[in-house]
Amino acid sequence: MDENIEFNDFKYEEISYKTSVTKKFANRTPYTPPDSRRVVAFIPGTILKVHVKEGQKVKKGDKLLVLQAMKMDNQLLATRSGTVKKIYVKQGEVVPKQYLLLELK
Repeated sequence: MDENIEFNDFKYEEISYKTSVTKKFANRTPYTPPDSRRVVAFIPGTILKVHVKEGQKVKKGDKLLVLQAMKMDNQLLATRSGTVKKIYVKQGEVVPKQYLLLELK
């Protein structure tokens, strides 16, 4: 057994364990729950149509925009009611995964 291994406390369901972790695991970005006010691209693609304007009121389920990815048109719908605060994309723009498309307030 290698005596240079550093052990860390790892808690799972109120039980604490001593374990070693890889550098990749130790340096990972911590999980943050998604913010329902921010609409991000879940896959890289092209914006085909923007259905809303800044300042427009939307209800849960309203169409916000269409993202074409892998030859499929994906309707992005509002997950909450609110007002469109800012639109960061325009029709025809190519966006990477996790790109901020628009914000609601």
